[in-house]
Amino acid sequence: MKENVIISLADSKYFDLINELVNSIKRFKQSEEVAICIMDAGLTNDQINILKTKVDEIKKAEWDIKVSDFKVKGREWLKSQVSRAFLPNYFPGFRKYLWIDADAWVNTWETIDLYFKACENKKLAISTSADRSYGRVLRAEWFFGSLAKIKSQNYKHAKSSGFSEKIAREVALKPHLNIGVFALEAEAPHWEMWQINLKKALNSGRIWGSEQIAMNITIYHNNYDVEILPAYCNWTLIDGIRYDKKTKKLVEPYLPNHEIGIVHFAGKNNDHIRSDKNFKSKVKTLDGDEVEISLRFLD
Repeated sequence: MKENVIISLADSKYFDLINELVNSIKRFKQSEEVAICIMDAGLTNDQINILKTKVDEIKKAEWDIKVSDFKVKGREWLKSQVSRAFLPNYFPGFRKYLWIDADAWVNTWETIDLYFKACENKKLAISTSADRSYGRVLRAEWFFGSLAKIKSQNYKHAKSSGFSEKIAREVALKPHLNIGVFALEAEAPHWEMWQINLKKALNSGRIWGSEQIAMNITIYHNNYDVEILPAYCNWTLIDGIRYDKKTKKLVEPYLPNHEIGIVHFAGKNNDHIRSDKNFKSKVKTLDGDEVEISLRFLD
C-alpha cells in the first residue's frame, strides 16, 4: 500500500476541473508513489468510470456531521465543507493526507513534496492569504480622524458561526488559513479538534466556509501546531500571476519570481475561468509585456 494520498472532491459540474487536477498530478513520475482518491458528491456514472481509470479509489461523500436540510437545499457539493475533516475515515491506512480543491491544479511536484514534508511531526501544512503579493488582508471603515472599524474575515466568520467574542477577537488579526490545500498526518491531533469546532460552526452558521473558520480556530485558539507555507504553494491571486517568457513558466510577481506550485481558482472572481477551460487570461510577463493564455491545466 502507498504511504501517502492526495484527495479531492467534486460533483458533476466540477468534473472537468477535477479531471484536470488528476491529470496535472499524474503527469509527474513521482505520482506513481502516491495514491489519488476522489470523493464523489454527485458525479455521473460516466464521469466516475473515467476517473476510475486514473485514480486509486472513489468513495461517496457523506454528511459526516448532520446538517439541517434547509441549509443544504440540495447542494450536495457542500459536503466538501464537512467531509474533508474526516479524510482518514474515508481512506484509512495512509500516513499523510494532502487535500487539494478540485478547482486547483498542480504545476510543480516540488510543492507536493513540500506539503508532505511540512506536515511531519503532527503539524498542519497550509498557506495563508497574507502575502506580499496579495495586498491587504484586513479592511478598515474610517469614521473621522484616526478612528476606524477594522473588518476581518476571521472575525466575521467566527461570530457568524457562533463562537464567542473572545475567540473571534483572538483569531481576528491572524493570517487567514486557506483550507483549499492542506496536509495532515493520520495521527495528527488536529482532526478531532477540527471536527469539534466544525460541528459548532455548522450548528450556528452557514455551511460554506465552516470548515475553514473551524480550522483557523483550531490553530489560533486551540494552539495546534502549524507549518505555514509560501503563497506559491496555494496561489489564489490569479490576477497577480506573471509569465516568464524565457522559462515559459507561471511565476510570482516579485523577485525571486518563484514558480507557482499550485494554481487555485478560488473565489467568485474566478468563475469565468472555472466555467470555461478555453478562456484566455491576459497575463503580464516579467519583461513588461502581456500574453493571452489559458490558466487551466491543458494536457
